[in-house]
Amino acid sequence: MKKENIQFEGSRGDKLSAVIHFPADDHPHNYVIFAHCFTCNKNLNAVRNIILGMTKKGFAVLSFDFTGLGQSEGDFSDTNFSSNIEDLIKASNYLKENHKEASMLVGHSLGGAAVLMAANKIDSISAIATIGAPAQAEHVLNLIEDKKEEIQKNGEAKVNIGGRPFKIKKQFLDDLQSKDNLKKIENLRKSILILHSPQDQTVGISNAASIYEKAHHPKSFISLDGADHLLSNKEDSIYAGEVIATWANRYIEKPDKQKISTESQTVAFIGKKEDQYTTQIVAEGHHLIADEPEDVGGNNFGTSPYGLLTSALAACTAITLRMYANRKDWDVDEILVHVDQDQRYDEDSQDCESENSKITFFDRSIEIKGTLDEKQRKRLIEIANKCPVHKTLESKIKVETKEK
Repeated sequence: MKKENIQFEGSRGDKLSAVIHFPADDHPHNYVIFAHCFTCNKNLNAVRNIILGMTKKGFAVLSFDFTGLGQSEGDFSDTNFSSNIEDLIKASNYLKENHKEASMLVGHSLGGAAVLMAANKIDSISAIATIGAPAQAEHVLNLIEDKKEEIQKNGEAKVNIGGRPFKIKKQFLDDLQSKDNLKKIENLRKSILILHSPQDQTVGISNAASIYEKAHHPKSFISLDGADHLLSNKEDSIYAGEVIATWANRYIEKPDKQKISTESQTVAFIGKKEDQYTTQIVAEGHHLIADEPEDVGGNNFGTSPYGLLTSALAACTAITLRMYANRKDWDVDEILVHVDQDQRYDEDSQDCESENSKITFFDRSIEIKGTLDEKQRKRLIEIANKCPVHKTLESKIKVETKEK
């Protein structure tokens, strides 16, 4: 993903570390703020996968580390749930001043509880999505049950949450207990999507039911069946990001015509080393993902470049046949075009520069379902060979490359 590393001033005056992830064409239609879980940071793989699901749909997503977490400045023990909410508002102010107002908040776990509280304080927000969020912020107290007495007695204690040590002060507990998330949710008049796993052992599914009951319509629930609380399975986090992006399209405003930062029909963007081979593509205004399989070092987030090439041939063939059948008013119900690509040695080829040259073969099989006679079927197969992409692949092609 294309990224911009930034800093902005948090609620306590500390510099917070953040990154804005952009779609491939560098022209997002909307901005989103992502609030991670209590024990997470903005670089967690699940966070990155969720954000990828959104950027490939044209969103820009700002994710940041709360005060005292990850790469952000400050002492976490001096923060509380209220300061986390204020950090979200500060992030919103940064986007408003430097890019565009955020239209959506997404929060995971306690970050989900925070976005529900912050939403009414940010006028530009029209949509909210929570992932594994507690209905009440004080749910965190269940995670430190064995330390509550020590905190009350000594004013602070070291606790272990999610395998990481944190110093928690009494003011943190007091602040959590003073918040009534469900009352705030009841007063929300913004679209809400609730994602939760029935198998979540950290924040039970009953929390999703409580949020849904209090929220006003339009409200939606998506089950992340089989997922754990941290969405550690890659497929779960990718699914969550794609679902959020698709759902949000109903509740955010998008410009009539999307800008593309190129004069060409297509632009492809590949990021830093940690992104492996995942490539974002904008082709004629449509967002796609290309990648390589995991066994060759890719993330397998999308089809390979050759998969895109065979897709072009298959799609063009199907469209060409449908156009012809419609024009002739033939009874064609369905058209399926199967394409395989292979590199072969062809001893009979007259175009080889050497006898060791490889020739690219496309094996295409066509299924035509409908009431047609043999003459009509034969004609459609002939028309398939007139598909424009087919003709392009068989013509002499020259690619000119220059640095932009």
